Amino acid sequence: MAAERLRDLSQPIDVSLLDATVAAFYGTGSKQERAHADQILRDLQNNPDMWLQVVHILQQTKSLNTKFFALQVLEGVIKYRWNALPVEQRDGMKNYISEVIVQLSSNEASFRAERLYVNKLNIILVQILKHDWPARWRSFIPDLVAAAKTSETICENCMAILKLLSEEVFDFSRGEMTQQKIKELKQSLNSEFQLIHELCLYVLSASQRTELIRATLSTLHAFLSWIPLGYIFESTLLETLLKFFPVPSYRNLTLQCLTEVAALNFGDYYNVQYVKMYNIFVVQLQTILPPTTDIPEAYAHGTSEEQAFIQNLALFFTSFYKFHIRVLETAQENISALLVGLEYLINISYVDDTEVFKVCLDYWNSLVLELFDANHNMDNSAVTANMMGLQVPLLPGLVDGLGAQLLQRRQLYAGTMSKLRMLMICRMAKPEEVLIVEDENGNIVRETMKDNDVLVQYKSMRETLIYLSHLDHEDTEKQMLKKLSKQLSGEDWTWNNLNTLCWAIGSISGSMMEEQENRFLVMVIRDLLNLCEITKGKDNKAVIASNIMYVVGQYPRFLRAHWKFLKTVVNKLFEFMHETHPGVQDMACDTFLKIVQKCKRKFVIVQVGENEPFVSELLSALATTVADLEPHQIHSFYESVGHMIQAESDPHKRDEYLQRLMELPNQKWGEIIGQARQSVDFLKDQDVIRTVLNILQTNTSVASSLGTHFLSQISLIFLDMLNVYRMYSELISSSIAEGGPYASKTSYVKLLRSVKRETLKLIETFLDKAEDQPQIGKQFVPPMMDPVLGDYARNLPDARESEVLSLFATIINKYKVAMIDDVPRLFEAVFQCTLEMITKNFEDYPEHRLKFFSLLRAIATHCFAALIRLSSQQLKLVMDSIIWAFRHTERNIAETGLNLLLEMLKNFQASEFCNQFYRTYFLSIEQEIFAVLTDTFHKPGFKLHVLVLQHLFCLVKYFAVS
Repeated sequence: MAAERLRDLSQPIDVSLLDATVAAFYGTGSKQERAHADQILRDLQNNPDMWLQVVHILQQTKSLNTKFFALQVLEGVIKYRWNALPVEQRDGMKNYISEVIVQLSSNEASFRAERLYVNKLNIILVQILKHDWPARWRSFIPDLVAAAKTSETICENCMAILKLLSEEVFDFSRGEMTQQKIKELKQSLNSEFQLIHELCLYVLSASQRTELIRATLSTLHAFLSWIPLGYIFESTLLETLLKFFPVPSYRNLTLQCLTEVAALNFGDYYNVQYVKMYNIFVVQLQTILPPTTDIPEAYAHGTSEEQAFIQNLALFFTSFYKFHIRVLETAQENISALLVGLEYLINISYVDDTEVFKVCLDYWNSLVLELFDANHNMDNSAVTANMMGLQVPLLPGLVDGLGAQLLQRRQLYAGTMSKLRMLMICRMAKPEEVLIVEDENGNIVRETMKDNDVLVQYKSMRETLIYLSHLDHEDTEKQMLKKLSKQLSGEDWTWNNLNTLCWAIGSISGSMMEEQENRFLVMVIRDLLNLCEITKGKDNKAVIASNIMYVVGQYPRFLRAHWKFLKTVVNKLFEFMHETHPGVQDMACDTFLKIVQKCKRKFVIVQVGENEPFVSELLSALATTVADLEPHQIHSFYESVGHMIQAESDPHKRDEYLQRLMELPNQKWGEIIGQARQSVDFLKDQDVIRTVLNILQTNTSVASSLGTHFLSQISLIFLDMLNVYRMYSELISSSIAEGGPYASKTSYVKLLRSVKRETLKLIETFLDKAEDQPQIGKQFVPPMMDPVLGDYARNLPDARESEVLSLFATIINKYKVAMIDDVPRLFEAVFQCTLEMITKNFEDYPEHRLKFFSLLRAIATHCFAALIRLSSQQLKLVMDSIIWAFRHTERNIAETGLNLLLEMLKNFQASEFCNQFYRTYFLSIEQEIFAVLTDTFHKPGFKLHVLVLQHLFCLVKYFAVS
């Protein structure tokens, strides 16, 4: 209760009581005391007069936590109210902070002991500078430099302040200050940099103190990216940095500074200095890290400092080469240093660290692309010149000069490119299609989660390797086949070596001439099949199988051209579908789908030496082929066969194939419906529900690949399916009504809901994929009105399926204005009841939220006339829901709401109800947009907020003129 006295700020605060309250908050008190202390401290922080007590608190307290609390209060005032304070209060606070900093940093003992406190004071000072400098504190930089010269510890802290200032202005200023203010601060720093520059050089040449030199290098690192170039290249700065580079305690900081210089690019003016810097650097580096060093090994066993050095080295080389490699290429004496540096970079690229590899890969990708483009453009210009019938005498000089240069460049980098090919082959990332991985215990298992970073890396490596292949097909093929023969001989055999090699082989599909690719692929597949034969052990065979499947899936051009090979591959996949090792069946089904999508025509024509199309042969043996597959694998298989059938142009044959494909699920469906007609309770059995779900999923898979041609099949089951939907819906409602909200979490209700969702998904997939035929909409939409829409309206909130909303959004997007007469019914069924569900808070029913606004947007876009016909109460509901959407903190919901609003505004502007609409809603929309525009939670929507305001302001102008 004593702490309550702190709320009275009419007299100096009781600092010992504040110390006790802060201590209670940081955990010395009980849970209740901590909560009470938290409340009091929050109230004090929110009190506008609290900041006047800050100096008193800082002078009296010994507690670091209390000091930080006081500085937090001060920081809030500086950030939001500084310019509104009287001049004398601002100056008083400024002088006090400066004095405390000088006082603490002038003494070595207090500077080290109070380091955290001094750092926080530095931050406060920089926050003040962002407001007052240069206009109200012109002498700041000269004062700071003068203070720095009085003592080495003050100088060290001044460096920290300068670094903070540079970061605040150049790195973190976006969203904190106006563009004008940032520009003003940058100009001030630039104009006064000479003093800072002199101070830094003076320290680096005169001081022996390690902490001060490190602080100075760190500050320079922050400044180098923006200071005028003369300070770097026309002073002794570069020489000084290179002098510090070999010294272990300054090595990393110096390297970071040199990397900043390497990344600057302002034309050729300073080329001589760059070449000199690079040559000195490479000579020094060979002493620090001899070229014979096994860098990956050194990195693996190095200290964190040594690892950081290798990371920084990668950044230095890649930054330098990105902007200045051409300078090194031009003179013979620089070429050997260039090749030494590239060799270092290749070795660093083998380091087992994702971040280091990303830095290297990014550069290799850009270098290889540059070499490929130059090559490619020369070939093209020669071809184009011939096509245009240019006179031959014009061409040789032009192409020879350019060609000789390009040839020289290619020869210069040939050795590096060859080593780079080997690097890419050895480190190839895993493609998305590969599902079989090694777990942490060394077992081969099915992959459970995709790693997006690996997929991004794969795409970049694949692109690099394709360019490398184009630059030299022979070398690429030779290196890959040599590595493959080492797998066969057992000399180089490991799972990882085989995987990366096969992923690399698969990734260069299409980069060779067809004849060369065919020859290469036949050798690869032959060797892999031999490897599968001679290798013992299930895990080993699974790895090889996964690689065979990946490689063949990557070369559809070859498969299309060689029917016998294609048939062998597909039959091999069917074999793998009986292999129960984790992941093999999944990958066989995925590869089958991928191959069918690329080669589907080949399966529906009668090939030479065959009696019937492959699809017919496959359908005859269908039951045997899928016998060992899991349900989700069967669905994938059915989708693949759907693609084959879709490629058949004869409608009779197509329908016959579809009927044969669906024979097993239809037979089962017929049995279930027959039993249900005798006793409806049959449908309540959990195994029956699972079977129904499985049959529907199989239908959805085929619908997704067959599109319009699935019509005959869906017509067969449609009405029975709606009856099952209605019945399961009633079961769910009664379960939830009896068991309360927890009933919706039971496995039984979840299973019933899965059937409902799959029914909706099947209809949506079919209508979405079916070609634009209005009669299909007319045939399927009316029967759904009561079983689906009516059911949604009648149901309890917890039993409503969000898929209903997305289904009708799909229908409206598909059939557009043809659906206009159905909108009132749709509105009545879903609008009010969904809004009641989603506007209670921002968390419940996340699926319903997004799908609801997607449906509303579909109506606004395609059936706007239906919205105009709504009653004023209904229209208000629509507008309220849109406002509610863009207020939402979930980004995609807010963006959907804003896009919807923009469409509504444009549509209303073009209608005869324009005046009436804006008279009612203009002000409220404007106010609501300003509310979110000024709220940091809604930053991502800024562009859309501005577009809405622009629309509203243009309207005002338009009406004012008219």
